[in-house]
Amino acid sequence: MVIQYTRNMHQKELELIGLSPNEAKIYETLLRLGETNVTEITNKSGIHRRNVYDTLTRLIEKGLVFQVFQKKENLYQAVDPRKCLELLKEREKAFTKILPGLEYFQKHETQDEAAFIYRGLEGYKNYVRDLIRTCDDTYFLGAKFNWGTPGTESLLKQYNDAMKRAKKKQQTLFDPRVKELIPKKDYEKVRAYKFLPEKYETPGVMDVFGEYVVTFRSMDIGSFGEDGTIFVLKNQDLADSYRVWFRFIWDHC
Repeated sequence: MVIQYTRNMHQKELELIGLSPNEAKIYETLLRLGETNVTEITNKSGIHRRNVYDTLTRLIEKGLVFQVFQKKENLYQAVDPRKCLELLKEREKAFTKILPGLEYFQKHETQDEAAFIYRGLEGYKNYVRDLIRTCDDTYFLGAKFNWGTPGTESLLKQYNDAMKRAKKKQQTLFDPRVKELIPKKDYEKVRAYKFLPEKYETPGVMDVFGEYVVTFRSMDIGSFGEDGTIFVLKNQDLADSYRVWFRFIWDHC
């Protein structure tokens, strides 16, 4: 297989395993060049020479680069890329050790009331994680069938599996456009659903679960998109009130 190379083409992925931008650039440069000197690294990576030395030192400490000592000028070489997997596993192992403590704080130190905002696709993923963590009866009003949002398949499966195991209830009042734009075989997979009347379509969505009332703007049918904003309110009395209002609308649809 022939891969067309462009400078720093894998920088973002390397940063995800804990490398700084300069570390990612130099490590990838060394993989491409093989054993080479600081001058060549500077020219090919686009990083200033004095920063190259500091970055090489950090990469050597991480075990991703080794130094070849010579009389005239030392050379540097990247280790096998599979070392990056080891680095990632070490970070995962370290985080796993502290995870129980973090979860304890989340359960015992969380405020009874809160208001915050999620933005974009990553914000939407955080919202789904809230659904999974809360795992309670859930009510969707004006739903746009955002379950089709790319990149969220694994999280949504976790949510549905958790709800089934806990035998929790889901009721969905779809935006009327869902009936027109989403195949029937897809929206029929929803456990309990109805459609709002045609004249009641809106860009907004409201979800209620546990202590949470979540509202967001999702004009696209079938996908949350990249630019949406989600407003999250945490208050038990408020959530209970919205549940009552939802049931009234459900009963009259």
